[in-house]
Amino acid sequence: MTGIKPFSQACINNREPIAAVLERVFRDRREVLEIGSGTGQHAIFFAPRLQHLYWQPSDRAENLPGIRAWLDECPADNLRQPLELDVDRAWPRTSYDAFFTANTCHIMAWPSVVNMFAGIASVARPGATLAIYGPFKYSGNFTTASNARFDA
Repeated sequence: MTGIKPFSQACINNREPIAAVLERVFRDRREVLEIGSGTGQHAIFFAPRLQHLYWQPSDRAENLPGIRAWLDECPADNLRQPLELDVDRAWPRTSYDAFFTANTCHIMAWPSVVNMFAGIASVARPGATLAIYGPFKYSGNFTTASNARFDA
């Protein structure tokens, strides 16, 4: 990627309801690791709204330039530069009391999902909070038609 910011319409569509939940579940948290930050749009939206948190975006190396482009355009004092993180490789040597990931689990291979949870466990402080957003099924059914389309 060279100088072009990536864009996700899904990010725009879901950021307000996700923010409402994160405000509640992260109210007493201090440092959040966002796993699979993708475009970086969630990071630049959530960090200013959750000013009590340090927001650490992360993703695989090929996505970091796009995330940096968003951060350069929309800086926040509590928003850190993106961290290279591939869930199938070594995790950072630091710890967090909150984790957020959106639209990652359903696109990862199952072994990567297992590695993500193991990685989170390896860097989670006691009592850490994990928030996952995605097109999940309940009793075998998607909750919305848009989630079924997104998953497809």
